[in-house]
Amino acid sequence: MNLFEKIFNHQILSRLEDSGTFMVTSHERAWLKTMLEHPAAADAFTADTLDKLRSALEPDPVMDISLHLMEKARSMEKQVYHPLLRPLRRHIMNKTGIRITYEIKGGRVKTGHSGFPYKLEYSMVKREWYLLWHHIRHHAFMSTRLKNIHSVEAEPIKPWAAESILKKLGETLDSRKSEVVIEIVRAYNAEMSRIMYAFSSFEKNVEYDTENDTYRVRVCTLGDEMEYLLSKLRFLGKRVRVVEGPYLKKRMLESSTKALERYGVIPADDESST
Repeated sequence: MNLFEKIFNHQILSRLEDSGTFMVTSHERAWLKTMLEHPAAADAFTADTLDKLRSALEPDPVMDISLHLMEKARSMEKQVYHPLLRPLRRHIMNKTGIRITYEIKGGRVKTGHSGFPYKLEYSMVKREWYLLWHHIRHHAFMSTRLKNIHSVEAEPIKPWAAESILKKLGETLDSRKSEVVIEIVRAYNAEMSRIMYAFSSFEKNVEYDTENDTYRVRVCTLGDEMEYLLSKLRFLGKRVRVVEGPYLKKRMLESSTKALERYGVIPADDESST
């Protein structure tokens, strides 16, 4: 694909995105139709939405996965979808307060606490959903696993109070964020889509240097996401390098040094080798 084709395709995709239109391939439609047969689909969508999706996909074939996928022995599956996701999203969107009953360490249950929901967050490390919320009585920022929430009900809150809490929570989360800059090695620019997929679960911004034909990905992470990002960088290997981010640089250097020592490329350090 030449430069003009890239520009033309980018313009088309940008206009479609601005108009709220999405391009869907026949493979994606077949995959979606197959996924809608999973029992969790009934909890993930309202009955009306599920009926509309199934009706729209009626002419499409179901994806035949029997000959292509083989499932090996595995640990117990964690369900990605949780029944509280939909009602909590509604509370967050409507900026309503909540009365929440939840479990803490040791199995103790906190009953009927007033709060304000801020954000739903999925931990890729622990593979479970968390509710970020403000405890109104204690004026504290809370992060609670959805599996530990026993019940949630809507509770009225004054608009000015909601806006004040939103501002405070936004500032709290911003202070906990750290930024890392990852450069894609130019020889691997052709693998851009694969590399970006590895960072798909992170808040990020892509910058392109036209003079050097180099892409840089500016990734924002919270503290507990750093190890997951590190695993993605190890997976990508020589395709990327960390240009900003002291902690990740140090960890990548440690991993590389241990690998070189293990294979005898450099002499092992007796103190660090095991």
